[in-house]
Amino acid sequence: MFDIENIDRRIEMFIFDIIVAILKIQKVSSKFDNPQDLLYSFTDWDSVIREFEIIGEASKYLLKDNLLENHYRKVVDFRNLISHGYFGIDEYQVWDVIYNNLDDLKSTITEIINNLDKKEKIQLIDDFIEDNKYLDFVVEFLENLKGE
Repeated sequence: MFDIENIDRRIEMFIFDIIVAILKIQKVSSKFDNPQDLLYSFTDWDSVIREFEIIGEASKYLLKDNLLENHYRKVVDFRNLISHGYFGIDEYQVWDVIYNNLDDLKSTITEIINNLDKKEKIQLIDDFIEDNKYLDFVVEFLENLKGE
């Protein structure tokens, strides 16, 4: 059986997983004017939910390594809610998180990235640009981080 917990992964990669997931959520959700329209577009809805799961899972590791303040535990709690809520996920709650909480987390993660060793930061950015080269909005954001 495959054991995901035994995979060695540098903590810095989780940081970039979060920023890419946030960018994807913001891009997808920007097409909609209200939570119901997002919910009724099942591929977009599923995409947003999946990216929130990634954010929550990666945040767990950042909390464990004290890279995020404890109040960000709510990110992991939200991931658990949507991961185990299945058909009971409240689209209004998801919409609220998108429009009232993601920018704060994005700023925090961006600050963490900017505090990385410059050489390491550039290498990680280049790696994530390569992995996401088909997503122009991700590439643009990451390229801008190089200069900060």
